[in-house]
This record gives sequence, structure tokens and C-alpha cells, in this order.
Amino acid sequence: MKSLRINAFLNTIRNVLNMMFPIITFPYVSRVLGVTNLGKYNFSYSVVSYFLLIAALGINTYAIREGAKYRDNKRLLNEFASQVFSINVVSTILAYLLLLLTVITFGELHSYSVCIAVFSIQIIFTTIGTEWIYSIYENYAYITWRSILFKIISIILLFLFVHKSSDYIIYAGITVFASVGSNVWNFIYARTFTHIVFTFRMKIREHIKPIFVIFASSIAIMIYVNSDVTILGIMKDAYVVGIYSVSAKIYTILKTILSAALIVTVPRLSLFYGQKRFKEFTETASSVFNLLVLLVFPAVVGLIFISRNVVLLISGVNFVRATSSLQLLSMAAIFSIFAWFYSDCILIPAKMENIVLISTIISAVVNLVLNFLLIPYFSENASAFATIIAEMVNMFITIKYGRNIVTINGFKRNLYSVIFASIFVAISCYIVNLLSLIPFWSIVVSVILSSITYFGVLIICKNKLVITYINERIFRNK
Repeated sequence: MKSLRINAFLNTIRNVLNMMFPIITFPYVSRVLGVTNLGKYNFSYSVVSYFLLIAALGINTYAIREGAKYRDNKRLLNEFASQVFSINVVSTILAYLLLLLTVITFGELHSYSVCIAVFSIQIIFTTIGTEWIYSIYENYAYITWRSILFKIISIILLFLFVHKSSDYIIYAGITVFASVGSNVWNFIYARTFTHIVFTFRMKIREHIKPIFVIFASSIAIMIYVNSDVTILGIMKDAYVVGIYSVSAKIYTILKTILSAALIVTVPRLSLFYGQKRFKEFTETASSVFNLLVLLVFPAVVGLIFISRNVVLLISGVNFVRATSSLQLLSMAAIFSIFAWFYSDCILIPAKMENIVLISTIISAVVNLVLNFLLIPYFSENASAFATIIAEMVNMFITIKYGRNIVTINGFKRNLYSVIFASIFVAISCYIVNLLSLIPFWSIVVSVILSSITYFGVLIICKNKLVITYINERIFRNK
């Protein structure tokens, strides 16, 4: 069985690479496209994202959870993989039909139709990619190397072909290529693990209920993840969407990097729970949760204090208004990551996706109501605040039910030392801000100084995770 540490490391590298693409390209793109065309780009993507969700139909999560039980039996996995892939093909056709009908029906979307069409290419290629196969077998090395190759090619294409504000459609095409360019090869290479074919014997009755429950949860998640951009585009304008897009992009980068450890543990936790190996399930869940506590709090505190410089570095002075919404969204990351842990790592492996559904529906409703009530008065800051409240509601509900399944060992002591050490992160960043350095050097100095201070305080407080890691490294070197 592959090491979770290695898998987490590889997936972190992969997510860092996925995030490096916008980090490297966004400063260039935001300056070339400008606020308005960047808003058009993001609004078009937000529209297509709903139909991407319809095509996905919750199959990725379901396939990983159920497929992990079959990975040692190739015959059963072949049957299972072909069935869920075939269901996915049907949902993909339905998604395209609904997208076409939507664009034709709503006149407001006609001016975005070309960009929407470009983004819609992701729908079919995401289905073909069957990336859940690689997660079932925890083959993160392949996924990581593939990501490196296509991100490098995409960055080259960006600087070659995007030179003026009207090139936002070309940028959309490059973004699609970066996301799904390798998915045809994915489908071919997946034969190394299993033989996937389209079949009319989908056993829909067996699969459809859990798939639809997960799908409904995904819809609710999508609503409170993407509804802010959509509602801003409808109630305000492309300029406000462009401003909010910067803070939302940075927020997404933070969440994606911090959640890398979660993604790789889902197949393992599903395997442990499915085989009733509850001791290993608890130990693994406790390790992941405490690691998240160790990483999430200082990252959020640090980003709140360096938000202005991050916005200036990535997007320039024209987007500095995004600072306040980024600071609000940074706080939402804490609730988001821990809600994600309890839903994807605890409740779904335990087949309690109905609780995840209820939680996400309630959170989505809260988010929608707050967006509609507050956006007319507070614009993008209203969307960020609504995200905080929605993520908080989601976290409290998932924790309430998740605690009945697993008890996290060593949580309180770890949390106390982390919160105490995070105070020194805030102090370090505040002191660096007083130096009035240029944004790049201010961020670099803040990260280095706060990291040294943070881990130094944790060592003094004898944080168990940090001390154990140091002892392991010393023992290994000897």
C-alpha cells in the first residue's frame, strides 16, 4: 500500500503546480485583459461550471469511494468502472443539451456565447479523463508529472498568443487546455488499471441513489461557491466581478494547497471504513485533521495581513480594491477546510452522504439569501461575507454528525499551541508591513519571518506533531 505521506506530497506538488499556473499567469492576464474583460472571462466560466457539475453528476466522489473496495479484483472493477463511466456519458450529453437551451433562452448570455462555448469543451474531456481511476489506485505520480507537462505548455501558449484585452477568449481556450489537455491520454492509460467500455447495462438502480445524493450535495456546494460571481454579474457589472475574481482566485489557491492532504486520504479512509478497520480509520483521520490545524491557521492569519501586497503583486494597483474581500475570504478558508474534512473524509466514507447533502443545501440557501440581501449595499464584500457564514454553517453541521463516527485524538492541545503560535505570525507580518517594502519583498520577508517564528513557538510549546517530525528526521539522518 502506497505511503500516505508520499501521496500527500505528490498531490501537494500537483496542487501547487495547478495553482502556480494562475499565480504565474494572473499578473500578466489581469493587466492585459483589464478588469472588465477579466470579469467577462470569469462570468462565462461561472455559467459553464453549473453544466460541468451536471455532467459530473457526483460520479467522481462515488467512484472513488466504491471503487476503492474493488481495486484488488480487476473483474469487479472493470464492471463497476464501465457502469459509472457509461452513466457519466449520458449525463454529459444531457449537460450539453441543457447548456445550449440556456444560452438560447437567456438573451443576456448571447454576448458571452463564444467564451461559454470555449469553456464548454471541458465538459466532454472531463468525462473522458476518468481521473477517479487514478485516485482509486492512488497513482499520484502519474497525475503530478502530467500536470507539470501541460502547465508548462499552457504558460508558453499564454505568452505567445494573449497580448490585448480582446484576447480573453484565447485565454479561455488556453485555460481549458491546461485543465483537460491530457484527458484523452488519461482514458488510454487507464487501461493499465482497468478496461473501461461504454455499456447499456449500467445497473442504474444500484448506483443512481448514492450518485444523486452526492450530486445534490455538489449542486449545493457549487451554488455557494459560484453563485457569488453569478449574482454579482447580474446585480452589479463585469467590473465588480473582475475585482472579486482576484480575491476569489487567491482564496481558491489557498484552499487547494491546504486541502491536498485531504484528497489523497479519501480512498484510504474509504478502504479502512469499508473493511471495518476502525482503529486505522481513526488514526489516519486524526493525523490528517491535526496536520490541517497546524497548517490552516497560520496560513489564514498570514494572508489576512499580507492581502494588500498579494493583490498588488498578482494583479496591480487597479485591483487593490480586492484587498478587503480577500481578507474576508481568508477567514472563510478555516471553516471551508474543516467542513471539507468532515464531509469528504468522514461522512462520505461512512456512507452518510445524506447528511452532507442536508448540510450543503442549508449552507447554499444561507449563501444565496445573504448575497441577494447584501450585494446591493456592499458589492463584492457582501459575497465574501456570505461565503464566511455559509462555510461556517456547513462546518458546524458536518462536525456535529462527524463526531459520532470518529473522535480526533490530540486535537485540543494541538489547537491551543497553534493558535498561540499564530499570534506571532500576525505580529511578524505586522512588523514587516511597517517597513513599507515593495510588495514582492514584503511578502517574501513576511513568509520567512513568520514561518521561523511560528515553528519556533511550536517547538517551545512542545507541539507533538512538530516534535515528532523533528525526531523522525534526526533518527533517519543517524
